[in-house]
Amino acid sequence: MRVLGVDPGLTRCGVGVVDGASGRPLRMVACGVVRTPADVDVAHRLLQIEQGLELWFEEHRPDLVAVERVFAQHNVRTVMGTAQASAVAMLCATRRGIPVALHTPSEVKAAVTGSGRADKAQVGAMVTRLLRLDAPPKPADAADALALAICHIWRGAATDRIAAAVARTTSARELRL
Repeated sequence: MRVLGVDPGLTRCGVGVVDGASGRPLRMVACGVVRTPADVDVAHRLLQIEQGLELWFEEHRPDLVAVERVFAQHNVRTVMGTAQASAVAMLCATRRGIPVALHTPSEVKAAVTGSGRADKAQVGAMVTRLLRLDAPPKPADAADALALAICHIWRGAATDRIAAAVARTTSARELRL
């Protein structure tokens, strides 16, 4: 499975592509960031993010896109920009018929490091180790995007099986009614 991880942001939108399957070695395909200048209006920045992400979709052809779920922060302006960039990533994937999974920051940290409270340095170190890289990916947004992809590869299969089981149970229950 090829997963494109997206760490949404208006200034730096982290992007990372990982190939792998649960229980098998993982391989980094690519990582980087889509950057936009802070002095440009938001609408044009979102367009630049969309254009940048479309290049990643075209070049790497992911099977699934894992996006960081936006969570409440004290800085509303930061939350809005993150949510808008997240929506652009989901739109790009959905336009291409690619499934989207959302993962919280603590879920990603727990999957990659074993602790939902890990800091960026710990996440970067574990991404480096898990993908057998020579050095941590830079900037940290790219490492976070790779961590999202890893998280989905490891947790997504289990989550999908649980959702399918719940759907089967619900369907069986509805048939009995």
